[in-house]
Amino acid sequence: MKIKITSFLFASIFAFSSLFANIVKANEVKIGVLLPLTGPVAQIGLDAKAAIETAVDIINNKTDLNIPLAKTEGLPGLKGAKIKVVIVDHQGKPEIGQGEAERLINNEKVHALFGAYFSGVTATSSLVAERAGIPFVNGSSSSPALTERGLKYFFRVSPHDGQFTKLMFDFLDEFQKKKNIKISSASILHEDSAFGTDSATTQEKFINDKKYKLLDKITYNAKATSLSSEVQKLKASNADLLLPSSYTADTYLFLKTAKELDYNPKMLLAQNAGYTDPAFVSTAGKDAEGAITRSPYNDDLAKRIPNLSKVNELFKKKSNGRDLSDVPAREFTAFMVLADAINRAGSTNPDKIRDALIKTNIPAKDLIVPYEGVRFDAKGQNELQRGILMQVQNGKYCTIYPFTFAACEVKYPMPTWAQKK
Repeated sequence: MKIKITSFLFASIFAFSSLFANIVKANEVKIGVLLPLTGPVAQIGLDAKAAIETAVDIINNKTDLNIPLAKTEGLPGLKGAKIKVVIVDHQGKPEIGQGEAERLINNEKVHALFGAYFSGVTATSSLVAERAGIPFVNGSSSSPALTERGLKYFFRVSPHDGQFTKLMFDFLDEFQKKKNIKISSASILHEDSAFGTDSATTQEKFINDKKYKLLDKITYNAKATSLSSEVQKLKASNADLLLPSSYTADTYLFLKTAKELDYNPKMLLAQNAGYTDPAFVSTAGKDAEGAITRSPYNDDLAKRIPNLSKVNELFKKKSNGRDLSDVPAREFTAFMVLADAINRAGSTNPDKIRDALIKTNIPAKDLIVPYEGVRFDAKGQNELQRGILMQVQNGKYCTIYPFTFAACEVKYPMPTWAQKK
């Protein structure tokens, strides 16, 4: 009799424990986040982490922000379920990103994946998610190829290099007409990963379509310790326009080498990355003056985007006082998009989350970046994205294009090294 009672008691306790565990799980949405937290772009990864943690705090706790999910505690569509993030370091290495994605799905049992900044890492980790049938949302990888793979579970909120490059060449068309000048030749300089290679391919297509003369298309390894021969070639051909696609360390190496060899392009128009690293302007100092880069964000847009300043103040509490910049602003936006979809799905079922992502239609007023909204096309690309161009002037970024957003006039030609002293 005692044995039967004891067995019944254990069974009851086990059943109650299982029920309790299910209740806990039902009140928690687990999202795996892949970021570069060590290595040459660690600061970008750390700022992205701070942006995601800011988003989680806004979602899980009440705030006075006038954006979706800010005025409730948790996700109302899941009866107040809180979001928990599991953040991992992929070190900028595609094979590590792949392994961490598998671990997050199989061991951590995440309901969705998010990341991963490096296009190459996003490529491998999102394929893991695709095979597992887990939604993967991306906020800042820009290789156009990522949304050309026919994946069902991959969604990118940010513009890709093709869209950013179109913005650049629209600017060139309008700028030349506005100033009655002629920019006739271009050189491409790019690192050799998926980001740089795809960027260069896209730029070459626009150069040919727009009838510019392509004088150089130079590839280098992002871990190179010297760019002397590359810069000498650029100086010898002396194109009017330089189009670099570089990460952080190689951006500094290029500028150092260009200064040493006195290479002075009339215009430097960059594909963000190293040129929007949070430390770029402060580290490069006067050497950064005149550089133009594409971005979907700049803090001088605060007058046009009411929620930007408030989110920035919350972000600074997570980032040791650092302000929002390009990548963290995009990552915050994309994470809020994922949370909105999970909330509308009313479930952690991956297919229901995917269906909600497909139906996403977020207006511009709910964002902190100047997109026209968020709505995904059949390939999972946000078709309402929009970028800006900004130029380093007097030690800070200033929006120069679209001209309707401009806070400064374009400085052209960009200052020479002699003028930067």
